[in-house]
Amino acid sequence: MSKLDGLRLALEHSPDNAPLLLLYAQGCLEEFQLPEARETFLKLVRLQPTNPEGKLGIARVTFLEGKTSEAAVRVEQLIEEQPEFAPAYVLLARILVGEGEPKRASDLYRQALKLNPNVADSALEKELDEAKPAQPPPSPPKRAGMSSSGDYVEDVEGEGWKDDGAPKGGAAFDLGISDMERPKLSFSDVGGMEQLKEDIRMKIIYPLQHAELFRAYDKKIGGGVLLYGPPGCGKTLISKATAGEVKANFIALGLHQILDMWIGNSEKHMHEVFEIARKNAPCVLFFDEVDALAADRKDLRQSAGRTLINQFLAELDGAEGDNEGVLVLGATNAPWHIDPAFRRPGRFDRTIFVPPPDEPARESIIEVMSKKKPIADLDMKALAKRTPEFSGADLKAMFDLATEEVLAGAMKTGKVVPLTTKDLIKAASRHKPTTKAWFESAKNYALYANQGGYYDDVLKHLGLIK
Repeated sequence: MSKLDGLRLALEHSPDNAPLLLLYAQGCLEEFQLPEARETFLKLVRLQPTNPEGKLGIARVTFLEGKTSEAAVRVEQLIEEQPEFAPAYVLLARILVGEGEPKRASDLYRQALKLNPNVADSALEKELDEAKPAQPPPSPPKRAGMSSSGDYVEDVEGEGWKDDGAPKGGAAFDLGISDMERPKLSFSDVGGMEQLKEDIRMKIIYPLQHAELFRAYDKKIGGGVLLYGPPGCGKTLISKATAGEVKANFIALGLHQILDMWIGNSEKHMHEVFEIARKNAPCVLFFDEVDALAADRKDLRQSAGRTLINQFLAELDGAEGDNEGVLVLGATNAPWHIDPAFRRPGRFDRTIFVPPPDEPARESIIEVMSKKKPIADLDMKALAKRTPEFSGADLKAMFDLATEEVLAGAMKTGKVVPLTTKDLIKAASRHKPTTKAWFESAKNYALYANQGGYYDDVLKHLGLIK
């Protein structure tokens, strides 16, 4: 069950719960389910006519729908009603910088920070720094304001503002070479995962090291690999180590670097990212939480999400450029939410399950993690046996808990106190493995939605098939 499904169910039992309505409306907004978000924000405002979050939410929806003038009027009225509500100033500043009024936008943003420093928005600050005053648009319509019923009423005098169809929303996406890195990590820095390393060598490293041999077999260099499994098991780490092994450029991307509230900008960002990777091949392009950018289209109600997914598919196909030497790695904890089209050969044509480390792998991870710590009397085998189902992140948490305990004593004496096996075993007993919850969900998908044996590796790991 998704977060929104859970909130819908809760609202069925408590339809007039204002905090619940706000959470649900904001969740719809995050997933670009704009009509449902608007309806829920409106219901919240009807229940609580002075609720600023509800009124701001309606303005945000209006803004995302491209109705910039209406959004501005709604926010201006909210500021007039509640001049201490800082988030309203931030939204109005974002609207104005897109309309070519950077000076007024800067003034509003500074006012917002004075009211509440926690509303700082680095992306908006960047747009304000780069924005230049634009020429005034021809004959813009006058803003008449809001009616007594809360509806937007626009003065229809004049010809209005003609839309040229170009994406609005400030400065173009900027991911320069300075944002790239050549990781110094290698496979030797990653404990365990030997089968996964060999799969990656065959898919990525050997083609780059023996390019002529692979071309002789008409084998493409590059492609896509999807890593899935419980959180904290090293999907991101192995991706960086892969780039380090082949001495390739590495670009790690988060949702904030792709998604944009302006229609068309998310697709543009996706294209620009792939273009940078193509120009700097060999390059590893890593998408963390890729299910958010490659969601199953049948689950999406809005066309905005669908067009981004179509753009992603087109870039993987190399429809707009040659992907030779570009390796796309995607990591996800929820592969069942990914559109099946991404698993077609030529896209993410290799899907690799990244399980929690087994006992020898945990021993290797413990050895790696202990290198830069003061350690005395470390029995790695004993620790590995006492930490079944621990992910790499769980093992790190174990070290952190033990370190905190030892540091408390070191602070009293002023001397470094080494960690011992006893300290780490004690910390392990206090920490519960985080992988169990993931396998509870994954088991259901593996048993009942396993078309083509896609999740057989999960069933093998659980001992349900051989």
